[in-house]
Amino acid sequence: MATYTDPRPSSAYDFAGGYDPEMAAAQETAWIEVIKKMEEVYSDLISYEVELEEKNTALEEAQRFINSVLSAVSDILIVCDQSGRIQQVNLAFLQLTGFAEMDLFERPLDELLAEGTGNLRLFSWIDSVESRDREVRFRSHDDGLTDPVALSCATRLDHRGLPAGIVLTGRPVGELRRAYEALKTAQAQLIQQEKMASLGRLIAGVAHELNNPISFVYGNVHALSKYSSRIAAYLDAIHAGCDGAERERLRTELRIDATLADLPALMDGTAEGAQRVADIVRSLKRLSFSARAKPEVFDLGEIIVKAVQWSASGKKGLAAIDLDLPERLAVRGNPGQLHQVIVNLIENALDAVAGRPDGRVAVSGKVEDGKAVLAIEDNGPGIPPDIVTKVFDPFFTTKPVGKGTGLGLWISYGIIRDHGGTLEAHNQSANDQSKGGARFTIRLQAAPETGA
Repeated sequence: MATYTDPRPSSAYDFAGGYDPEMAAAQETAWIEVIKKMEEVYSDLISYEVELEEKNTALEEAQRFINSVLSAVSDILIVCDQSGRIQQVNLAFLQLTGFAEMDLFERPLDELLAEGTGNLRLFSWIDSVESRDREVRFRSHDDGLTDPVALSCATRLDHRGLPAGIVLTGRPVGELRRAYEALKTAQAQLIQQEKMASLGRLIAGVAHELNNPISFVYGNVHALSKYSSRIAAYLDAIHAGCDGAERERLRTELRIDATLADLPALMDGTAEGAQRVADIVRSLKRLSFSARAKPEVFDLGEIIVKAVQWSASGKKGLAAIDLDLPERLAVRGNPGQLHQVIVNLIENALDAVAGRPDGRVAVSGKVEDGKAVLAIEDNGPGIPPDIVTKVFDPFFTTKPVGKGTGLGLWISYGIIRDHGGTLEAHNQSANDQSKGGARFTIRLQAAPETGA
């Protein structure tokens, strides 16, 4: 027969012996301990719940922060698992392709890549150092293709440091290319403007150089015209049969002897003037041709002399120009381009001393340590110390608006650099007040004399 067992705690009442106070006290103490433990457990549960809610809130805040950052990033971001299926993308990628985020989740990435870039090739990309950056196109929502994207790929690791997929980041280069092309076009236009300005200054110098011999030739031709009239009148009288006395009178009146004596000098002067014009035109043609010619060995001193003549004639009276050149200063390069550089530097020096009664420009050359060194100095105000390092920057100029484009020194610097040389700018020694002003120094590799 089964025995019934009461699951409740034993009563403090002993039916055999009556009520037991000690047992009652022990049972009460036990219940109090149980209640305390339950309260502690409940309190812990409440604390854990609050802590869990706080952590959830923090996680949500972190997720919102990450999402806001990803949305603000202009570069595209794609996260894939190890099978190449998309796990997450940012707003930039959605805007680029036109897809909704729900349309991309768990979708194989290779379905979005244009022809020529497959999933297997993409994963092998990670192991190829030289292929870290690649240009790809994605398919868009309207079945078109996006602008090219410069894409980078890296392995994504899990909490154990094991590969968990890939992360791709990229930047559309279509707009960047268009901006770059626009910048190149604008830059080319500005350079062309500077070249035209240089050409204008060159033409002004050439015009002045041509004006002197042409004026000389014109004056001689005018004198020859008068002399020819006198000689023609004298010959007509002789042909008309005038007597000897009349011939002598006409000979004296028309100054035939003086005219005949003056003719050789007039003819020589006219030929000399014409030859000078021919020399100037030939020099101009040589410079124009050499701007497109291959490098050659030539005497830089000759180019310097021509540059000084043309610069001085275009800005006559601004300042004296002192020349100190060796007998020969052989270099290899492009004479036309170096002429352009030297003219630009001399004209800048002349501008710097404009208005000074003691304005002076010095141009000197020498060979030093295997280098042909050309220095162009002036006694103007010099270059402000805070802009010495900026004078070769494009578009930087200290001239008034309309007086300079800020490209002359930049172009000159590039020409000298392309010749394997250096162009430096600095102020002259502050310790010698008589040598104030700026100094521009060109250093080019000297050419062996046998190469001339």
